[in-house]
Amino acid sequence: MGARQSSAGSKDKGPRRTGCLRRRQKLSAWDDALLSGRDPRALLKRGMRHISFSLVTKGMTDVPDFLWGLSEVQKLNLSHNQLRVLPPDVGRLSRLVVLNLCGNHLKSLPPELSLLQGLRVLFLNMNRLSELPAELGACRSLEVLSLSHNRLSQLPAGLADLSRLRKLNLSNNCFVHIPVCVFALRELDFLHVGSNRLENIAESIQCLGSLQIFIAENNSIHSFPRSLCLLAGLEVLNLNNNDIQTLPEELYLLGRLVRIAWNPMDKGLHISHNPLARPLPELVEGGLEMLVSYLKDKKHN
Repeated sequence: MGARQSSAGSKDKGPRRTGCLRRRQKLSAWDDALLSGRDPRALLKRGMRHISFSLVTKGMTDVPDFLWGLSEVQKLNLSHNQLRVLPPDVGRLSRLVVLNLCGNHLKSLPPELSLLQGLRVLFLNMNRLSELPAELGACRSLEVLSLSHNRLSQLPAGLADLSRLRKLNLSNNCFVHIPVCVFALRELDFLHVGSNRLENIAESIQCLGSLQIFIAENNSIHSFPRSLCLLAGLEVLNLNNNDIQTLPEELYLLGRLVRIAWNPMDKGLHISHNPLARPLPELVEGGLEMLVSYLKDKKHN
């Protein structure tokens, strides 16, 4: 009887140990490191070019304090968590080159972002931002800024100082016009303002002479401005799903648009799902060469 009890007791202990191991296996690498007293620096990944640290999809509502002591971090990924606040301590990570905060619950950003003078890439898409700090304009090394899927309706004027910015994504926000500061970003080669509330494109768009990709689909744009035709470097011009009825006769100036594009990933002119006046719909179906030829003839007659 005692032997059976002893045997039963040993059987009971087995599942508990297994359960404990299973629970331990669920711990993230950084939780495990802290519990064991290891230095979190042991979790830094040292790549060919950058030292990186990643806490993706951890369900975090707060950034762990130990992170702010990792001053050597150059690429930091805190995406797809539940962060509501980015602490001012982020300014202590002065070597950051890439900061990924997409897919959180951020409603605002600390002005201390201005201390990140070497920051080149900033992902803030899929948050709850309704405004940006003016100090962001001090991050003059920025080359890529993604702000899509937020609640923005304006940008601070200071963003005009981001003279190195090449790619700007403002899609899926609440803009009723392209912010004036955008037209000062002369190095932009990519601008996405799709899925906003735009009704027109300002003539100032012609200031963006380096633009190669311009996406303004899913708005309420009423006209195709002639100033767009002065952006001779455009390879992708996406105006799908707007309220455009006519096309400018100067369309032929956009010599790098190679086709009427139907696939979202293709280069060319995207002009489908607009109430184009006849005979434009038939000409669009016939291809870009036919469309441009018609518009040229119209200009000279």
